[in-house]
Amino acid sequence: MAHLKTKATTGKLPEREQWKWRLIRGLYEKEFEREQIIKLFEIIDNMMTLSPELQSSLESKIKQFEEERTMPLVSNMELRGIERGKEIGEEIGKEIGKEIGKEIGKEIGKEIGKEIGALEKSRDDIKTVLTVRFGAISSEIEEIIGLILSQNLSSLWQKSITEKTGFLENGFL
Repeated sequence: MAHLKTKATTGKLPEREQWKWRLIRGLYEKEFEREQIIKLFEIIDNMMTLSPELQSSLESKIKQFEEERTMPLVSNMELRGIERGKEIGEEIGKEIGKEIGKEIGKEIGKEIGKEIGALEKSRDDIKTVLTVRFGAISSEIEEIIGLILSQNLSSLWQKSITEKTGFLENGFL
């Protein structure tokens, strides 16, 4: 049939496009397997050539026809179930994320607490050394020591141990 219609539509491409569409649609309607349709389509396509515009139009018709004939793979009930599953998964993910966040927060908090504790201990140790070596220290000196950052505490610690006299008067703080 494709050969006969090709001969009959020589020079009449719009009519050929209509016959090509009828033949291809007939393959679907006769319920051939998809592989059979593809093989027969290739034969018809090679035999009944069209202009690029008409070929594009035919391909659009075929695509629309396939979409209309295809039964949904998933029922509405299954779709609702899938959506509910996504919602549940999202809720579980959020809860797990919160728990992980809390654990990470606790660990970070512990580390920060340790660093602050070490810093306070270093400051207290310096105050103790200064008090033992030079007597009572003023509240102003205690306040200054309280503001010193950890990277400066090590050198201050060494100086508080090694300086003979004048530690406080020479402006080491």
